[in-house]
Amino acid sequence: MDSNSTSDLRDRPGVVSRFFSSIEQKYQYYLDRLTPYTAVRWTIAVASLLIFVFRILYIQGFYIVAYAVGIYWLNLLLLFLTPSIDPALNYDDDDDGPVLPQSSSDEFRPFMRRLPEFKFWHSFIKSTLIATTCTFFEFFNVPVFWPILVMYFCILFFLTMKRQIMHMIKYRYIPFTVGKPRMTGKEDTGKVVVG
Repeated sequence: MDSNSTSDLRDRPGVVSRFFSSIEQKYQYYLDRLTPYTAVRWTIAVASLLIFVFRILYIQGFYIVAYAVGIYWLNLLLLFLTPSIDPALNYDDDDDGPVLPQSSSDEFRPFMRRLPEFKFWHSFIKSTLIATTCTFFEFFNVPVFWPILVMYFCILFFLTMKRQIMHMIKYRYIPFTVGKPRMTGKEDTGKVVVG
């Protein structure tokens, strides 16, 4: 056997790596196909959330898993509601990056999120499936007094959302757009004025 044939064998990917590569390609293919269907994606997300909640309620356990995934979802929501460039931070005037308009005469710039909607959905689905999978392993069922976790999560959610809403009010941005932005000013009547 010569050295060229042995190097060819070493350069070829193994069976296991080809298997996982094909799985990854199929997964990416279906994600790409699902991307434009926002309503379908979020329907799947709500269905997976309901399955997780019903599993937790049926088992009457795994409250620490529910609490941990709830904190993660809260973090995802905050990233989704936050602009990619935070106006609270002092940036240099030389920075050419997009910023939020500071007055009504500034140019309209669409709201750019720190976490885009698709990545928010994808992370939500993955975390929900991982949390649901954790409920099948008994060592994740740590005994806790769940009302304290619920109360602490509600307080944390309230304080975090209050801070985020105050941030939105202070820097005058709304992370959601409803409809198409319209131009303000005189409408073109179609008449040509020669002067």
